[in-house]
Amino acid sequence: MKIISSLSDLRATRLSLDGTVGLVPTMGYLHEGHLSLVSRAKAENKHAIVTIFVNPTQFGANEDLSKYPRDLERDLSLLRPLGVDVVWTPTAEIMYPPVYQTWVEVEALTSPLEGAMRPGHFRGVTTVVAKLFNATQPTKAYFGQKDAQQAAVIRRMVTDLNFPLEMVICPTTREADGLAMSSRNKYLSEAERKGATVLFRALSAAKELYEGGERNAEALRGKMKEVLVSEPLAQMQYVSCADYDTLQELDVVTGKALFSMAVYLGKTRLIDNFVLG
Repeated sequence: MKIISSLSDLRATRLSLDGTVGLVPTMGYLHEGHLSLVSRAKAENKHAIVTIFVNPTQFGANEDLSKYPRDLERDLSLLRPLGVDVVWTPTAEIMYPPVYQTWVEVEALTSPLEGAMRPGHFRGVTTVVAKLFNATQPTKAYFGQKDAQQAAVIRRMVTDLNFPLEMVICPTTREADGLAMSSRNKYLSEAERKGATVLFRALSAAKELYEGGERNAEALRGKMKEVLVSEPLAQMQYVSCADYDTLQELDVVTGKALFSMAVYLGKTRLIDNFVLG
């Protein structure tokens, strides 16, 4: 496994890789969800590249950039057994050199949901992912379904900018009690960790209602809210029942829909979603 920091070394190494390349972009502090993406990338391609970069431009002024968990040696120890060919660990100075002023922005898809709650977030995401694609030149790029809006936005960017790669969206990896795996779960106290299962329970309740025939989107959103407010430690930021492709809120579910939510447990903000239909 080759560990590279500089862009010039990455480019030289990439030129030496023949055959297909799978890319897994991460911000590090890896968990089983990340590792499942890496395993799939390696299984479906001759080579696998993992990037580890905590991207400052996708964090808002009052968000958790400074305390976001980082442990490169731990991450590398988890990646070595998986047959990863290259790990690229660029610095902020490499990604955003002095007088940097070019941004990639997807418009309509970034307005609702996470985009409404975190202004500027997706501009940072799409810009850094475009730069990672350009640097690594992957055949396929692997992302998790947990960040559903991010996946939709990047898919749109790939199509609009004619990136010659295939997007692969992999199922959310969950703990035994249903909590979606996330690097931010580390922040939760013991009580908050128990309460955090309310996201999965709320989504499951809406799924049960949907599978029972309910198609009124407000009723489905109401069911999620009902479960969330039953957890004293949970502070709901939003719940959504939106069109899978446009992310616009629905009145009636007639096709594929994204059920999603953002919830605070203490100071920790968690997101989760189900795709139904």
